[in-house]
Amino acid sequence: MNWTEIIAEVSAEDIETAGNIAQMTVPYGIYIEDYSNLEQEVLEIANIDLIDEDLLKQDRSKGKIHIYISPKDNPAEAISFLKERFIAEKIEYQITSGDCDVESCLENWKKYFHPIPIGEKLLIRPVWRDDYDPNGRIVLNLEPGLAFGTGTHETTRLCLEALEKHTFEGATMLDVGCGSGILSVAALLLGARSAIGIDIDALAVKSSIENAERNNVSDRYTGIQGNLADEVEGTFDIITANIVADAIIMLSGDIEKHMNEKTIYMMSGIIDSRLDDVLNALPESLKIIEQYEDKGWICLVAVKKD
Repeated sequence: MNWTEIIAEVSAEDIETAGNIAQMTVPYGIYIEDYSNLEQEVLEIANIDLIDEDLLKQDRSKGKIHIYISPKDNPAEAISFLKERFIAEKIEYQITSGDCDVESCLENWKKYFHPIPIGEKLLIRPVWRDDYDPNGRIVLNLEPGLAFGTGTHETTRLCLEALEKHTFEGATMLDVGCGSGILSVAALLLGARSAIGIDIDALAVKSSIENAERNNVSDRYTGIQGNLADEVEGTFDIITANIVADAIIMLSGDIEKHMNEKTIYMMSGIIDSRLDDVLNALPESLKIIEQYEDKGWICLVAVKKD
């Protein structure tokens, strides 16, 4: 079955708000055409001053948000949600949609996924892009696939920034809801000794294993399909859960048994309106030591109380 591509065109000044709204329609990312700061962004990412003429001809006053809806989801529902929220935010918009076979969707999607610096040490590089300068950063080579996290969304980026701060040489890691494996691979590149990624989606686990291989860390990575409570035993120095608020709440009853006295537990994918729900669900034995926020998304870092 074909996927559906939805394109929402809005004013460049509204692209950030519209993008945040669009992100709520799918769990795996959106892709934005925004040429308002084209020259500056190209220089920051690639350190080049020669830009394709077709890009220079693009309308700088507007941006386009591309959303890809899988066959198992409802495009009409997504479009209705976008219209309702855009109107509420007084955003003028045009929405178009059409069928898109997987290969075409993938090629379209790849055009808008660029190398992106994260925190102070990492550069996320899609494997099909060679136009970048690492500037001394650790390069994480990623083939995320259409349905898995790319690192560009706030939820993943905030978690990567926290991971960069707290990963240490020899650490053991558990990545709950591993998706593309981006967090596990990042931790291993930053010095972790081993990482286990678990996801209920078999394709996600396959993607995570392949990304570990691309980054030459597969000997230290284990991908597992299944439920955390059934498939994983033992404790870990670092635990990440970059999922959604409801899933984090469900994890709260089991997560402690995987924590040692010094474990750093990072929770991301939390929209600000669900923050209190997540905090109220956490075991009383845990305390929040850091909170990262960006564009309405929150990443929490917790440890066991002394």
